[in-house]
Amino acid sequence: MFSNELEKIRWDETTDRINSMTDADVRRALSKEHCSVDDFMALISPAAAPYLEQMARLSKKYTEERFGKTVSMFIPLYLTNSCTNSCVYCGFHVSNKMKRTILTEEEMVKEYEAIKKIAPFENLLLVTGENPAKAGVGYLAKALDLAKPYFSNLKIEVMPLSAEDYALLKQHGMNGVICFQETYNKAHYNIYHPKGMKANFEWRVNGFDRMGQAGVHSIGMGVLIGLEKEWRTDITMMAYHLRYLQKHYWKTKYSVNFPRMRPAENGGFEPNVIMSDKELAQATFAMRIFDHDVDISYSTREPAKIRDHMAGLGVTTMSAESKTEPGGYCCYPQALEQFHVSDDRKAGEIDAALKHAGLVPVWKDWDTAFDVPDMKFADKFRKVGGQS
Repeated sequence: MFSNELEKIRWDETTDRINSMTDADVRRALSKEHCSVDDFMALISPAAAPYLEQMARLSKKYTEERFGKTVSMFIPLYLTNSCTNSCVYCGFHVSNKMKRTILTEEEMVKEYEAIKKIAPFENLLLVTGENPAKAGVGYLAKALDLAKPYFSNLKIEVMPLSAEDYALLKQHGMNGVICFQETYNKAHYNIYHPKGMKANFEWRVNGFDRMGQAGVHSIGMGVLIGLEKEWRTDITMMAYHLRYLQKHYWKTKYSVNFPRMRPAENGGFEPNVIMSDKELAQATFAMRIFDHDVDISYSTREPAKIRDHMAGLGVTTMSAESKTEPGGYCCYPQALEQFHVSDDRKAGEIDAALKHAGLVPVWKDWDTAFDVPDMKFADKFRKVGGQS
């Protein structure tokens, strides 16, 4: 399990190593086709700041070689804001005095239908708070069953589960799992997560192993920028984690995310660090140079300007027209949000902006035509390929 490996990686030593990187270390990392985690530390370090333009060019090169000019589009649907955790930064905090919403099966279908009217989304992310008694595995399985007629690619962002539960949800159409570790600093983890299931650091960090053991096709990782002052150390720990997972579960596809903290209804928590746009760009370029194949995702937490600028330079996946309240597309548009979005443009506006930049927004990257061995396969391939 990765928790055993993490015990060997000292937080303070890693921080010191990053801050001690030199100009020569950065230049050496930039000269390599394949980078180690040490090279990643150099690229994410303060010493790399003068090389931002060179990093951008290299990141763009690797992105286009692997992904072309495509940007895959997805949309999240919050099924519930019911949660038993006490995360100090989250609007779903168990102590918040608010109406808790758990979508019924009928409401789920209404939300799916409303989403399909927004844009031709085929990639849906189902999100819940952590309340297994009221929205557990059975609830998720039913949500997936009901979503299958509407969407081709289904992912979940929910409480960490057992390998057996992940395997079960795969049978109901789940194709991927996203889980944010939030921070890899075990010494501080319970400051931000004092109570509830999420307070168990090992259970959460080892959840990615359980996903891999269950054969989950796509695994998404993330750290929340703002919790730890040493954000470079947190992202480096995620790089270690990514390499570990790729070694042990090599058939799986991976994505990473490092969202900057946004205002939430749980007032009173102030971020410990504010990451600038340049620093976010540096982290993105460093991750792309470190791993040419990993998906890098930006959500609507980020402003439109930075999302438009970074698309194609390293970012390969984006959400659009997101609602972070349960039932926000149809049933409960005024419910409490988990956090406020920054890019509040309509999906059509984002589509137009990406196309104006010479990119190809992909709303659908899978088709049953690929499963049909007939003489018209080539024509069908060209039609689908034209979108991606």
